[in-house]
Amino acid sequence: MIASIKGRIIHKTTESVIIDVGGIGYEVFIPLSTFYILPGMDEAVSLRVYTHVREDAIQLYGFLTQEEKEVFNLLISVSGIGPKLARNILSGVPVGDLVAAISTADRGRLGKIPGIGAKSAERLILELKDKMAAVAVKGAPASEPVEDKDQLSRDVASALENLGYRSVQAEDAVKKARLALTDDAVFETVLKESLKLLARK
Repeated sequence: MIASIKGRIIHKTTESVIIDVGGIGYEVFIPLSTFYILPGMDEAVSLRVYTHVREDAIQLYGFLTQEEKEVFNLLISVSGIGPKLARNILSGVPVGDLVAAISTADRGRLGKIPGIGAKSAERLILELKDKMAAVAVKGAPASEPVEDKDQLSRDVASALENLGYRSVQAEDAVKKARLALTDDAVFETVLKESLKLLARK
């Protein structure tokens, strides 16, 4: 099973990229979020890869960030969502927005994502709500004691930036979340409230 690939870009489109590895060209399907930040032609690139094995083909799906790959893996675990649809979903919405919409059960936001209908939105919420919330906090620093409000805010903002939000967006959402919550709110509570605010935009 191929888990990652590193080589030189010899061809790229919005659908896929071909990477030369030791003289062999591997076609890797990518979401638009990865395409937009790919290096230029003939430059080196390293992608995290999901290998999809079918009876008639082996397909590679690549991602520049670990968060993209984790969310992709969660999406394809849902009944009725295959790799192609999962890639299309990631192409239609930033990872952070998708995580926020599912973890806060924002059906209206999910319904606007290409490829997701009302039934699919319900399945995503039912099966992934808690798992998506875990993606948001995974790898984020542990919250500091309650009295260190500035550190807690920085930790939450950092977690949001890891999900793809701009620093200005993240800091603004955290500031508003802190105002809406009690002073003893912990990291996960502030993060969820921040995601909820971002999902409304």
